[in-house]
Amino acid sequence: MTEKNVVTAVRDALHDEMANDERIVLLGEDVGARGGVFRISDGWMAEFGEERVIDTPLAESGIVGIAIGMALHGLLPVAEIQFADFIHPAFDQVVSEAARLRYRSNGDFGVPMVIRTPYGGGIHGALYHSQSIEAFYAHIPGIKVVVPATPGDAAGLLRSAIQDPDPVLFLEHKKTYRSIKGEVADGAYLTPIGVAEVKQEGDDLTCISYGYSLHLCLDAAHRLAEDEGASVEVVDVRTLAPLDVDTIVSSVRKTGKAMVVYEDNRTYGAGAEIASTIAEQALFDLDAPILRIGGPDIPAMPFAAPLEHYFMEPEPDHIYARMRELARA
Repeated sequence: MTEKNVVTAVRDALHDEMANDERIVLLGEDVGARGGVFRISDGWMAEFGEERVIDTPLAESGIVGIAIGMALHGLLPVAEIQFADFIHPAFDQVVSEAARLRYRSNGDFGVPMVIRTPYGGGIHGALYHSQSIEAFYAHIPGIKVVVPATPGDAAGLLRSAIQDPDPVLFLEHKKTYRSIKGEVADGAYLTPIGVAEVKQEGDDLTCISYGYSLHLCLDAAHRLAEDEGASVEVVDVRTLAPLDVDTIVSSVRKTGKAMVVYEDNRTYGAGAEIASTIAEQALFDLDAPILRIGGPDIPAMPFAAPLEHYFMEPEPDHIYARMRELARA
């Protein structure tokens, strides 16, 4: 085991996969000579060559479109979108082509590609460097949406994403890159896509989250245990599509109370789907209404620190207060 932060875990896992399989190609804006905005691929152009580490024009639809073509011709492309906010020009390529090609070809063709992109707020990125985009793509059958929260999961899930026969959107929360550290197992281990994990066992209520918000939930759960002796079970979904319904429902049936926490706009967010699934499958096991905490329904995250703090409503004190309220219900 080695302690790493999230960005180092991503870098090491991707590097080792590229070293072990020459079919893997990295392409994106500034990934080559510059080594990427977050320096993940620093030095890789010299190590792997310009044919495998490719600097692209500022054209996200082209990046994803080229990656689809590569995947159809035997390569395993990893397309980096510099920030998730910039992925929208590629929406049609992702949704109409990559996600649907296996279905439309009756299984004759697959698109084994990964789209890596940093998402989320909390680093003063303002309007165009803070968006949470997961709900748009989790809505589309045919593409998997992965949202690791810890270094160990980031490494294991990235390897699984690269080896998956279908397209995977791999979302890395920027706030976790250097602020979250953890033990990473040695070797090329795989973390299965579509399997949630109980990060903390508990009996009094279930808190379901993902990405950076998961760590805020864990902090709130520890405080509640110290202050009031309440035992909170914290579930990390890890994958939004496919969603591990069994783990979520099993936990809620065990504790009898559920809250869902996510950073994205609250309305129509991924948490709404999780909450509705709980209501469908475990309504009569609940001792209180499902509590859902999400970001405010305003168009974008402001730059000013107080307003950014307000937008990222799922912050520790707010989560703690609502968690305590639910535990007392």
